[in-house]
Amino acid sequence: MKNRPLAVSLGDPAGIGPEIVFKAWSALRHSGPSFVVVGDLRQVAAGSGGTAGLVRQVSAAEDANRVFGQAVPVIDIPLLEPVVAGNPSPRAAKAVIAWIETAVGLALSGAVGGVVTAPIAKESLYGAGFPFPGHTEFLGELTLAHRYDGARGPIMMLAAPGLRVSLVTVHKPLAEVPAALSVEKIVNAGLVTAQALRRDFGIDRPRLAVAGLNPHAGENGTIGREEVQIVGPAVRALRDLGVEASGPSPADSLFHEAARAKYDAVLCLYHDQALIPVKMLDFWGGVNITLGLPIVRTSPDHGTAFDIAGRGLARPDSMIAAIRMAKEIADRRL
Repeated sequence: MKNRPLAVSLGDPAGIGPEIVFKAWSALRHSGPSFVVVGDLRQVAAGSGGTAGLVRQVSAAEDANRVFGQAVPVIDIPLLEPVVAGNPSPRAAKAVIAWIETAVGLALSGAVGGVVTAPIAKESLYGAGFPFPGHTEFLGELTLAHRYDGARGPIMMLAAPGLRVSLVTVHKPLAEVPAALSVEKIVNAGLVTAQALRRDFGIDRPRLAVAGLNPHAGENGTIGREEVQIVGPAVRALRDLGVEASGPSPADSLFHEAARAKYDAVLCLYHDQALIPVKMLDFWGGVNITLGLPIVRTSPDHGTAFDIAGRGLARPDSMIAAIRMAKEIADRRL
């Protein structure tokens, strides 16, 4: 059903999540796509700047389309105690986790077309015993028991106009990245990415560029052996599996305009190798997409911004882009 709303989990209630959710609704209320917020009703209202009547509790996701033009529809799962904007607390973690779980449950049941997650503060969640590195890994666990045809994630992709990048390792200390790489991990990330380019982005013959780890992609093993021993064999394996993959290529020459015309996505080996070029191209509007799951999930490509929370300064560009992209992907999957 193309008219299903999306579910937006509120993220850390002390961050800019409530504000960007409300601003995204303000921008989309007449055009859509519609969404229902899963979070604390009072925090969503606080994000509106105290605008009366523009936040409304609903009992089910199916009510979102009816309400969306007049107010932000919210499935209210209250915090146990009030939260002050800009002051994160592990005491909010249980509610934050419950919001994510509920949004994912709505997507798995088919009640919503996909999930958009506002930013969370990992440190606050870790303080409450949260065992996952971040949203991506948690979503993988929540959806693990559900059927998904094809190569399985979760794989993180960042997208901006003119560039898509997928990550083999995500929140891994740089010193640990070489040991974390393997042929199998690179091949799986490549298969998931190629599959998503076809299924979620409508690209019939996706072209995948694979970045090297070392300067100059190792220069045939003279500046590191990872390209010779791991990355190169993974690229050849991807080709054998029918993926149009190239590389390993020096990362410093992969992201200029002429290079970007030659591929549909880059497979990057570590966090900053992928995120720096995306944020250079479109700092405000990049989108985080989780590939290889039985649900659609997107997120703004930024954090909680506690330093400006509650001050009305947050820009909703990335949240709006994430909502629109989730809807586009959900419609393609129908």
